[in-house]
Amino acid sequence: MTTFDEQDAGIALPEDPAYVAATQVFNLAAPVAPAAAVTARTVEQIRAAITYAKSAGLKVRVQTTGHSAGSAKPMDDAILVRTELDGEVHVDTERRIARIPAGTQWKAVVEATAPHGLTAPHGSAGTVGVVGYLLRGGISFYGREHGLAVNSVRAIELVTADGDLRRVDADNDPELFWALRGGGGGFGVVTAIEVDLFATTSVVTGTAFWPAVHARTLLSLWEKWCRDAPTAVSTSFRLLNLPPFPDIPPELTGGTMVCVDGVILGADAVAQRYADDLLAPLRAVAEPVMDTWHATTTHAVLETHMDPDEPVPAQGDHFLITELGEEGIAEFLRVLGEGSGSPLVMAGLRQLGGAMAVPDPEGGALTHLDAAYVYSGAGIPMDPEVAATIAEHLALARSALSRWDTGQTAPTFVESAVQPQGHLSAADIERVDAVRSRIDPRGLFRGDVMTSTSAL
Repeated sequence: MTTFDEQDAGIALPEDPAYVAATQVFNLAAPVAPAAAVTARTVEQIRAAITYAKSAGLKVRVQTTGHSAGSAKPMDDAILVRTELDGEVHVDTERRIARIPAGTQWKAVVEATAPHGLTAPHGSAGTVGVVGYLLRGGISFYGREHGLAVNSVRAIELVTADGDLRRVDADNDPELFWALRGGGGGFGVVTAIEVDLFATTSVVTGTAFWPAVHARTLLSLWEKWCRDAPTAVSTSFRLLNLPPFPDIPPELTGGTMVCVDGVILGADAVAQRYADDLLAPLRAVAEPVMDTWHATTTHAVLETHMDPDEPVPAQGDHFLITELGEEGIAEFLRVLGEGSGSPLVMAGLRQLGGAMAVPDPEGGALTHLDAAYVYSGAGIPMDPEVAATIAEHLALARSALSRWDTGQTAPTFVESAVQPQGHLSAADIERVDAVRSRIDPRGLFRGDVMTSTSAL
């Protein structure tokens, strides 16, 4: 059992009840088993964890919600710090900046900013932790208009390996500030982050579903529309094989379904025209089985993608691709569409381009993504046999789409520590590593680094 001092610092070993809470992950297929763990609500608890790690010969690992647990390396030689820092989201309406304590999830940020007519470039799920999403790039439904979410970060507070609490920004250790923003982690324990907000109160958003018999026509129309789509619009095209869970409408569980969802900034005549331009040709192919597209408030954006609110097991793959064209569409549907035998619950394309393709001269290590779409696919590995089948089909899809694979990845979509990754150039990797060596010469946080196995 833990000693009194360890208990006082909140540090828990595997036999302690607090260990279970500190090691919870959203992806149930990727449980973590560190040597010790702590749910840190104060800077002092983080410092105590670092001290403990050094005395016990352990490394330090960091997580919040565990959405990205599938991409984490083993933690048996480390203490895991689960960040749930005390404090609320503070909104500076004059400067349009929010200060967000580490551990905060996006739902809380939207709730804090919306009353002021402001929002942040948040993700599609309200349960995702803010810090990890932002520092890994962040692809928002607002991204085609406002760029990668990481470019909105204005300051970062973190405890480094020496126990110091640092605030870094463009004027205070700008090199560390650069590396933190997309550099792949492994610099310390972030305690708070400041992010730019932008004004918006209304959106047009929703999801429409069709039977997969219409997939070829729908995907061709959608991809053609994407090529000249206005930047105020961000969408995705997904193939879904949804299980008959109680919270899923039964009309969506009878076989492979096509889903087109997204967000259009604004709720005026222009936004409605954009919606009509996107949806009218799709609706003309066949009447959707379900169609929720409507003008509403920004709160609804967190419901658009229908991401689960409760932890689930997930096993997936991801890479960035070019425009598919008719040949690529045929391959995509051959391996992932109706009749393919795909065991994946979801396989889809997330629209990039717009401001997300434009480098930010004041940004960090990752400022843009030069690709047409994010490809991602995932299944639910209920047992080892199903997991093996999912892995085989993910590999099949990767091979079939290899001609359109850019070799790049978006860090927030990476599902495995062993999959090919590439979001930094070789020169940027070297530059980021130099910053790590300065900030953490003993490599205390090195286990959290997302390595890029291919340079751009």
